[in-house]
Amino acid sequence: MTAAGAGRDLRAHVRAVVLGRLERLGREELRREALSEFFTVTLGADPGTAGRTAALVPPLLDELHARWVDMFVERLFETVPREQLGLLCEGGEQNDAALCLVYVMFLESERMERQRERDLLEYAARMGGADDTGDLAASYIRARMARLGAALKAPAGGNGNGQG
Repeated sequence: MTAAGAGRDLRAHVRAVVLGRLERLGREELRREALSEFFTVTLGADPGTAGRTAALVPPLLDELHARWVDMFVERLFETVPREQLGLLCEGGEQNDAALCLVYVMFLESERMERQRERDLLEYAARMGGADDTGDLAASYIRARMARLGAALKAPAGGNGNGQG
């Protein structure tokens, strides 16, 4: 295998590990439950209204996380020596957890905080309207990012819903 082919394989592995973990954390029923809880606590909505509103919010985390994971993979391969990347990509629970932890650290960087805010503002503008659904969804994502970070830092055997 060529060096370029090996690099593509390592990139694909890192992307698959991080997105796989995010996918397990973002199951639809858990997403709706978290949205409903957010609307109840933050906005004081009654549970019925919160549940109906949660069902209206489109599943946007996949789009944003895929973008952010791609940015992470690019930055990781720019800054980490190839030998260390090879070790991290050998598989196994500890290596996968390490990759997810590095992803969380990347998300928590000042640069990515600014990027996330820009992406969320763009999303809110795209999805917004008279009912402020886009702003509401963007507010939810901002709040959820902290929970996702905590969930990604937790051992893989955790409950997976980001609620500890």
